[in-house]
Amino acid sequence: MPEEVPPIQEPHSMRPFVIETARSNRSKCKVCRRAIQKGTLRFGVLIVGPFGPGYLWHHMTCGARRRLDEVEQAYAASAWENGLDVPSIDSLRALVEESAEKKARRKEPPYAEIAPTGRSKCKRCGTLIAEGTWRVVLSRSVEFYGQTRSGPINLHPGCVAAELCAPDCATLASGFAAALGQNSADLEPGRIEEVLRQIGDLPAV
Repeated sequence: MPEEVPPIQEPHSMRPFVIETARSNRSKCKVCRRAIQKGTLRFGVLIVGPFGPGYLWHHMTCGARRRLDEVEQAYAASAWENGLDVPSIDSLRALVEESAEKKARRKEPPYAEIAPTGRSKCKRCGTLIAEGTWRVVLSRSVEFYGQTRSGPINLHPGCVAAELCAPDCATLASGFAAALGQNSADLEPGRIEEVLRQIGDLPAV
């Protein structure tokens, strides 16, 4: 059931989309699942469920990233009260474009890179990865709200072989060297070979 459903109204009297300030801290964003703080802008999409009509709420930025077409419809209909200060639709479109560009630039594990700082920890041995040294990024399966998802983890090169044998490792040992080279295309071939030497023998497939 959607959080913080407005007072019961006839479905035809409720707007399909609404932009307003949150009336409390109880509603949660349907994209990031975090609370929408009282007084901040939120974007609602009307649904009709078993308990009647109500809104699915989103942070404005989350709604734009996930449901831009519907946000644009809300703007075309001026789906907010007079005097409410809302961001321009162009700024929201720019945010979506920026997110898409970042996603396109995001590397897929496995890949290798030079650690830009000394703050990251190796997820295998738990010690810091020194700034300016190689770190290898693999995928590890994690449970999230009852679903299994894969997330990136940082490793020392010398810890890679052991991680590839772990039951929750989502990176395949088969074809690992080729995948590492392909996903680290910004590195020269000689640098890839250097990383592979530090990784050492890979587990038998």
